Amino acid sequence: MNRGSFSAIASVAYKEFLHIYRDKRVLILLLVLPPVFTLVFGHAFEAGEMTNVPALLINRDGTPRAERFMTLILANKTFQWQTQPPSITGEDDLLGRGVQAALVIPQNWSESLSNGNPVPLRLYVDGSDTNTADLLEGSVQKTLAGFQLGERQVMIDALPEDVFELSKKLPVQVRKQFVSMMEPWAVDRKVLYNPKTRFIDYVLPGVIGLILQLITVTLMASTLAREREAGTLYQLMVTSLRRREIVIGKILPYLGISIALILFIILLTGWHFQVQFHDPGALALICFLFLLCSLGMGLLISAISRTQTQAIQFSVFFLLPVFVLSGAFAPLEQLPRVIRYISELFPLTHFCRAFRLVNLYRAAPEFYAADLIMLAAGVLITFVGAGYLLRRIEQ
Repeated sequence: MNRGSFSAIASVAYKEFLHIYRDKRVLILLLVLPPVFTLVFGHAFEAGEMTNVPALLINRDGTPRAERFMTLILANKTFQWQTQPPSITGEDDLLGRGVQAALVIPQNWSESLSNGNPVPLRLYVDGSDTNTADLLEGSVQKTLAGFQLGERQVMIDALPEDVFELSKKLPVQVRKQFVSMMEPWAVDRKVLYNPKTRFIDYVLPGVIGLILQLITVTLMASTLAREREAGTLYQLMVTSLRRREIVIGKILPYLGISIALILFIILLTGWHFQVQFHDPGALALICFLFLLCSLGMGLLISAISRTQTQAIQFSVFFLLPVFVLSGAFAPLEQLPRVIRYISELFPLTHFCRAFRLVNLYRAAPEFYAADLIMLAAGVLITFVGAGYLLRRIEQ
């Protein structure tokens, strides 16, 4: 590429940059929405331990054992309990009472535990959010397990001395088995790759990709369509500028702005959400290829759109399935096999996978090389496609 080509590209890029600078609405979109979206999406996906969930607690047993359990469950910070009298009815009307759960200690519960035929506690949970329902049930089960251990110790302490004397006559191996059965069996869990189990660390590539594609594809898709509506696209085509010079010149301002945006988003998430980033070189390459692919897709949409309205509509129809099916916010393994094959066509799928492999798994390049190849192929296909469509416009 000679000096004349560089000068031509610079003139197109300068013209596009002036249009961005003079359009205050676009400037607001670029300067305000990325940080706002980063904070909003980050907090939305910053899953931590649930606390202060509004819930009802009803004790219909009234025994000392039930009172001991009440003391333990009230200390559970997962719930913000509202204790109700035993005579209350309609505890399953969670919506009407403005709560997400209700725990009922049934009548004669303590007696059933002593008789060896325990009656289960009744737990009502809001199942509209399946993840929340499982977490609430798990929290109650954990508290109940701790209470059971305490009650077992109370029972052992209350046994007469004759029982302990009799136990000494049992064979040592039998006593060891009895002790093993009485003690809770445990799992020594060691969490790898995301030891703090923070959901924000997992979905961060999806947040970054969502914001970048939302802005780059939408704005880039409007460039050629805007020129066509204004009647200046054909003027560009009849000049001495080559198609590749027009394409590169159109992309350069948005590429520079996008690089600045991604640096800002990374700094913001690192400072506000304490997200750590590893291997900056590999992450920079992944982000750069993804940006080029997104810009190329926007340019391709712009080349097939007659108006800016059509360009925005095509962008929305492209972005909606991408965000849902790309594995940005949920593992692809949860999707049906056929849909997983379709998701491999989306650049965001390979961006999220490669970003996680580098930042969470600290993986070697051979693990994400295939995703880099797919992103590079996406850049080539979109740019060549846009150039071909521009040739048809010129003809």
